[in-house]
Amino acid sequence: MLALLAKRFNDLDLADEAVQDGLVRAADRWPTDGIPDNPGGWLMTVARNRAIDLLRRRAARERATDALRAIPPGADEPTPATDDFDMDLDHTPDERLRLLLLCCHPALARDAQVALTLRLVAGVSTDEIASAYLTPVPTIAARITRAKKKIRVAGIPMSMPDELQPRLGAVLRVIYLMFNEGYLSRSGAHGATRVDLCEESIRLADVLISLRPDDPEVIALRALMGFVHARRDARFDGDRLITLDQQDRTRWRHAEITAANQKIATAMAHRHPGPFQFQALIAAYHSTASDAASVDWSRIVALYDQYVAFDPSPVVRLNRAAAIGQADGPDAGWAALGDVDGLDGYHLYWATRADFAARTGRTAEAIDAYDRALDLTTNPAERTHLEQRRARLRP
Repeated sequence: MLALLAKRFNDLDLADEAVQDGLVRAADRWPTDGIPDNPGGWLMTVARNRAIDLLRRRAARERATDALRAIPPGADEPTPATDDFDMDLDHTPDERLRLLLLCCHPALARDAQVALTLRLVAGVSTDEIASAYLTPVPTIAARITRAKKKIRVAGIPMSMPDELQPRLGAVLRVIYLMFNEGYLSRSGAHGATRVDLCEESIRLADVLISLRPDDPEVIALRALMGFVHARRDARFDGDRLITLDQQDRTRWRHAEITAANQKIATAMAHRHPGPFQFQALIAAYHSTASDAASVDWSRIVALYDQYVAFDPSPVVRLNRAAAIGQADGPDAGWAALGDVDGLDGYHLYWATRADFAARTGRTAEAIDAYDRALDLTTNPAERTHLEQRRARLRP
């Protein structure tokens, strides 16, 4: 709805306000009137008419006369009083990719791209984004407001750009961030995981592949998400998080793993390496091993060595240290953590330190590291998992 209205009125902020008003109206009316036969069409009609009403009010204040004149004939019909809404949102042209590309416009800062995409494309609330990124709610709200204002003032159109390449890196990053928020929600507002966000991320990647069928990074991102999403049925026992080494691999969706293997093979055939190809290859080693003991950690470390040379970021170095700890033992992993800095606010850094400290007999240090990790963790299942690990170390 948001994408369609933003394209129709070429005003992202107006569309967002109209959609929110439509949802509020539905929350007010549906409990007493009943849910319409076509709830999507009902909402779309109400939101569209609300947008037109907002434009009229702006025009009356002499601030949107030109926008009002641009409304096509017949667009200002009154909201029907019945449930006779013929808008089928599942069969309208896919505008969500256009919305994603708008949110990832190069004129926007990276943190604004991420916040705007999570808020408008993924439907994550401002409070949830703030919780996920350990950032005050007013800061996130201001970031989103500034980004929408910049789009409006600059007149950035809701259209498919002639050349995707300048935005492609940002688009791939935010699709993967959206997927990760679904895979293990840092906000925890909707529980430990959100399959809908994972599947929407995968769908958007498939749309990108249709536009960029020969781009190895686009294909590799789709492969990476395919490997990870294939484990969804084995990741939880009720509310308890099951770590990768403890998962029942018979519950993994092996047809999806096979499809992901085919995609990463296609990506690698281009012989143009990139970060998502390294990540997908590492995921492939985990996904194709018959059991946890069969994972070839030495090959995973070798991939991380290449990945770090390509991207020496702290998170990649942290993941490399964790792999070294599996391949060569906790002392080697602990030593590799010495190359990692700048992650004091990242819970997985402290969880990794805690694991290595516990395995090398540094119990007090491990407990302290688990406490630091818990201070930074909001996902309920992840918190329970860390609390259980810490509890095992107490006398």
